[in-house]
Amino acid sequence: MTSIPRAETTTSPCDADAPAGFPLPAAPAFGQKSVAEVLTSAAASLGIPGFENRLDLPRAKRVCVVLADGLGRSLLKQKIAHTPFLRSVMQQGQGGVPVWLDAAFPSTTASSLASFGTGLAAGQHGMVGYDVLDPDQDKVVNMLGNWDPGVDPLAWQPFPTVFERAAPHTDVTTVSLPQFGNSPMTQAALRGGRFLAATTAHARTAAAAEAMLEADSSLMYFYLNDLDKAGHRYGCQSAQWEHQLEELDATVRRLNATLPPGTTVLLTADHGMLDVPESQRIDYSAEPDLIEGVRHTAGEPRMVHLYLEDGADQEARARLLESWRSRFGERIWAFTREQAVSAGLFGEVRPEVAPRIGHVLIAARDALAFYDTRRVRPTALEVVGQHGSLTKAEREVPLLCFQAQGRKGARG
Repeated sequence: MTSIPRAETTTSPCDADAPAGFPLPAAPAFGQKSVAEVLTSAAASLGIPGFENRLDLPRAKRVCVVLADGLGRSLLKQKIAHTPFLRSVMQQGQGGVPVWLDAAFPSTTASSLASFGTGLAAGQHGMVGYDVLDPDQDKVVNMLGNWDPGVDPLAWQPFPTVFERAAPHTDVTTVSLPQFGNSPMTQAALRGGRFLAATTAHARTAAAAEAMLEADSSLMYFYLNDLDKAGHRYGCQSAQWEHQLEELDATVRRLNATLPPGTTVLLTADHGMLDVPESQRIDYSAEPDLIEGVRHTAGEPRMVHLYLEDGADQEARARLLESWRSRFGERIWAFTREQAVSAGLFGEVRPEVAPRIGHVLIAARDALAFYDTRRVRPTALEVVGQHGSLTKAEREVPLLCFQAQGRKGARG
């Protein structure tokens, strides 16, 4: 068990320009330059009615959106020597397309993929963290691989997805791993169109090329998750992570060579990542002051949701905030649900979604990760690469755009 360090006054290496305490960093640029605008702009670039091309993408007959789980903008810049193809794309310029976007808040897969798939902020689609409180059941539920059987994905996220809206007008295809074909996460945020499953990245590129050739107009979502897996296990500064980045570069290069000529290819991500040293992975449940009056804990290690006991007053919240601030000082942002909503971190929040957000939120500014070992497995503390908070390393993701050269004989 790791002891909890006292407050430090040094500037955070993860976000050196951030102020101590409030004001919070700027909210994600929902409606302008966030992951929520990628699919909607792609649909608009295909001429599908009902969508706006907020990202100013080029007009196209076919669009393939590659989402690389865990590829932060800062990491891509640091490791650009490992990506000769992507480097060439960046050197050619984007034709006015932004080179980076904001992830959703929290900067985690459940929230960002849901924003990507629906075109909505988290306060609308309702997936406000890795795991969150379900007020109807008074229990914490997971939004990814361990979806609770008591939660209906279509009720939790009731809005039509971009794929559902686009499918009457164009061929809509998802190319991903078999286990995601009918997962609750897919049902909630990425439903619609047809699903092509393949276990390897090479097989997925072949399936993508074949599907694109069959359609005169196409919107395709191509998912890659090996980078994120390597980051969590080994860290994003590891040789294993760099190897997976090289594999990603090779996959995108194959898409460039095999998709029909002129296909718009977009590369983006759901969040970035940073490494947290073992000594800074902290069991906060071992400190009574940090859980005083707390009924449920949720979120992720770098963005904790704390839900207070029924009937807790403003004084209870103030005591909890002060306890966290006195322990960690400038190394965290500690704020209330109301402050998060007022700051626009979740976008506009539906009344049904507000109770899913913690009464008190703790976001790491420094290389810290917080765990409640009463409810997580001990192996959770072995995770090296982390995300979820508001630092630039976690929230800024790339958006690269190019037109596929295509294979000889393929129709444009």
